[in-house]
Amino acid sequence: MPKYIIEREIPGASKLTQQELKAISQKSCGVLDTMGPKIQWLHSYVAGDKIYCVYISPNEQMVRDHARQGGFPANRVTEISSIIDPTTGGA
Repeated sequence: MPKYIIEREIPGASKLTQQELKAISQKSCGVLDTMGPKIQWLHSYVAGDKIYCVYISPNEQMVRDHARQGGFPANRVTEISSIIDPTTGGA
């Protein structure tokens, strides 16, 4: 199933408290519960004024539907074509 990275522009994202991040997480999980098992949130990175989220989803539209239902921005949704890490260059 395809993986997507979602770029969410949220001014002051890196200054959100743990309680605020917890509330965002709970809201996201609640929406995912109503959408069914085809879409999954893997993890997110908070950096500067953005949150980058990685999702497994059958299509981009389902990712955008999640964002709309949760009230989250989805400024850019990009399908991940490959994943590399240090083992990619192994001997």
